[in-house]
Amino acid sequence: MFIAVAIYGWVRWRNAEGGRVVPRWAPTRARIGLVVVMIAGTIALTPLFRALGSWEPVWADAWTFVGSLLATYGMAKGWTEFWLIWIAVDVVGVPLLFSSGYYATGLMYVFYGGFTATGFFIWWRAQRRAAQPIEILPPDPSPRRPDEGTTS
Repeated sequence: MFIAVAIYGWVRWRNAEGGRVVPRWAPTRARIGLVVVMIAGTIALTPLFRALGSWEPVWADAWTFVGSLLATYGMAKGWTEFWLIWIAVDVVGVPLLFSSGYYATGLMYVFYGGFTATGFFIWWRAQRRAAQPIEILPPDPSPRRPDEGTTS
């Protein structure tokens, strides 16, 4: 699944207008869809992960799996929310790692959390700049001599 989403993202970003994706908020329907898939996916995968032998609380493993998939998809779409999804994954995943005894990995994800928060604010700022209207002023039609406007 992750490979398919990553390939989708690579193709989408490669074919983006001007060769770059401009960050933007997801449409309202997509946001609702993200929340529904996050919750429904977690509920649906919890029994499967339990059958595969995941540590308790098993729902947390399902949450981090579904959230990671949705965050990767959101990044492919260029949605600023994908950073927030990663934060939601970390809020559940880091305590799970610590409770399972994976302290080094938990610390690594706390460290990554700083990058995630920074990334969110960078994308948010870039999105705000891209959304600002560009003011186009017509040239000044008043006649000027070539030596005007220069200071010595």
